[in-house]
Amino acid sequence: MGEKRRPTIKTVAARAGVGRTTVSRVINGSSLVSDEAKAAVLDAIAELGYVPNSVARGLVTSRTNSIALVIPESESRLGSEPYFAAVIRGVSTGLADTRTQLQLVLVRDKGERDQLTDSVAERRVDGVLLVSVHEHDPLPSLLEALGLPTVLAGRRSAAESLSHAYSDNLGGAAVAVRHLLARGRAAIATIAGPLDMDVGRARLQGWREALAEVGRGADERLVATADFTEEGGRWAMRSLLERAPELDAVFVASDVMAAGAMLELHSQGRRIPDDVAVVGFDDSFIARHTDPPLTSVRQPVEEIGSTIARILLAEIADADAPRQQIMLPTELVVRSSS
Repeated sequence: MGEKRRPTIKTVAARAGVGRTTVSRVINGSSLVSDEAKAAVLDAIAELGYVPNSVARGLVTSRTNSIALVIPESESRLGSEPYFAAVIRGVSTGLADTRTQLQLVLVRDKGERDQLTDSVAERRVDGVLLVSVHEHDPLPSLLEALGLPTVLAGRRSAAESLSHAYSDNLGGAAVAVRHLLARGRAAIATIAGPLDMDVGRARLQGWREALAEVGRGADERLVATADFTEEGGRWAMRSLLERAPELDAVFVASDVMAAGAMLELHSQGRRIPDDVAVVGFDDSFIARHTDPPLTSVRQPVEEIGSTIARILLAEIADADAPRQQIMLPTELVVRSSS
């Protein structure tokens, strides 16, 4: 069998049932296309994985001096999760010496995703920063297919093709568990984040690898997953205590979830750290205000924000700039909870 041929404007046009001129107009942000035809072309581009070539990209010469920071989460997550505020601060810092405007876009459903796609197709922004990336989210591939510079905070998987910056999630988690092992803890549980996110899988893998280093197998009774919310952390802690009441430590994949886990431990009469030691991840302001103050893995979230802004500006300036994948270090900050 021969090598699979890359899709072309001709194959996109055939799939969409329109002419090649219409496809070109959609790619180049022309207003001379009906909404129905535009939707058909965008669907075909996404299905075929079509990426406009450098000639097609070169036709787009106008600049808006505006980029979109896209967060596919609800307002409640945006307000309750310190991570997002820190990323926004970092992005703002990265843009401070430029004349680039920042648009904050929440994408909570298909309708809002379609609105974003229209904005991109019409070139109302020069590029996109995408935060909180889930493995099967269609947005990154769609943005790439439309030929718009796109940079991620985090990544879909270790095979991520788009430029991105992320924390050493696996290494940071392993350091947290080694700390608990050094404290003599015998049954170390974990509350992982969503496993459709690289950050959730990597922090869980760090827990597994640190236990394997000392010859301990991973007891699946000691693993719970939650959604990076306080209520999710509390529910997961309750589930762990029911399944493994002997646990004497828990590594929690975010400070917000750790705060919920600590509330549950208190409600069940477990003393922290005497009965159960707790370590979180983020070292957000939450870690300093739990009872007791939370040991946590510090990740440089603002630096992630400024880094992705810098990468995106470079890719907007030069469509042929090499893709960048940057991992930033983490460190353990020890407080009274462990």
